[in-house]
Amino acid sequence: MTDYRFSTAPIEHPHHRHGWWWKTLLGGFALWVLTIVVTAATGNANLVPTLILLGSFLVPFCVVLFVAERVVGSVSALQVILAFFVGGIFGVLGASLLESNLKQSVGMYVAVGFIEEFVKAVVLVFVARRVVPKTPGQGALLGATVGAGFAAFESAGYAFNAAITTQGIDLISLLHTEVLRAILAPVGHVLWTAILGAVIFGAARNERLRLTGRVIVAFVGVALLHALWDSLGGITSTIALIFTGNALQQLQYGFLSPRTQAAVSSLATVLYIVGVIVTAVLGIVALLVVLRHRRGTAQPQAPVPAEVSWPPPAGPRSGSSTSPR
Repeated sequence: MTDYRFSTAPIEHPHHRHGWWWKTLLGGFALWVLTIVVTAATGNANLVPTLILLGSFLVPFCVVLFVAERVVGSVSALQVILAFFVGGIFGVLGASLLESNLKQSVGMYVAVGFIEEFVKAVVLVFVARRVVPKTPGQGALLGATVGAGFAAFESAGYAFNAAITTQGIDLISLLHTEVLRAILAPVGHVLWTAILGAVIFGAARNERLRLTGRVIVAFVGVALLHALWDSLGGITSTIALIFTGNALQQLQYGFLSPRTQAAVSSLATVLYIVGVIVTAVLGIVALLVVLRHRRGTAQPQAPVPAEVSWPPPAGPRSGSSTSPR
């Protein structure tokens, strides 16, 4: 009789490959548009929290559903969802506490990058303690989950700040913020923590996490990538000022003419979009390199406990004959 208590093969969950993520994305987008229409038509401020939650959580939660359909081993869909919510809350709380005393400076973006990636890494390690098997792919999926939770709660805060003004609720600013952050979320926090998760899990031996040189290098890399992302607005604006006609000469008098200001703004926008694309491509390439490298040097994983039914199936009793009569 075959013993199914231990198996080296990944455990296929019953919820795999049902396309939940894209179905939820389409349905959630329709609800978000409907909420916008009703809010604009009625002017009901009570709908603003619904709009904020839908716009901020839709894409990150679809990332969670994407992960839930692909995890293997000991990770359940419920654990993935809890990692999203609990990891997201603790992530933004920890980052807020550590960033509370930062002063506006050139190094602020670097400090923010290191702080936020450190907090997410701590949450990921806590979530991953008993996860088996610890493979780079599994680490990338769980890292993406923690990053999605952080992105969702952070986006909700940005959307709230954009909506509340001294003149009342600014619906246009709210929608602009939500759309921009929803588009960028998968190549921002989600991608950075996925890279770090893949490296952390790839460094594990005998299902135990280890702090190695590769992990430290990956952490520094994603933190600097994060800092570059956050500082793109300032970098592109400075470049636009330098390369736009006589903008620097006009600034010596303390102002820019409307025409020069429009030219600087247009160039800065184009450069920002290019910068976002380049940064996102760098992150995607880094993740693919990590996953491919680790796939080629994969170490044998310890047996993964499979689900055991209780009571166990009846077998031949002691002293009885197993041969057919």
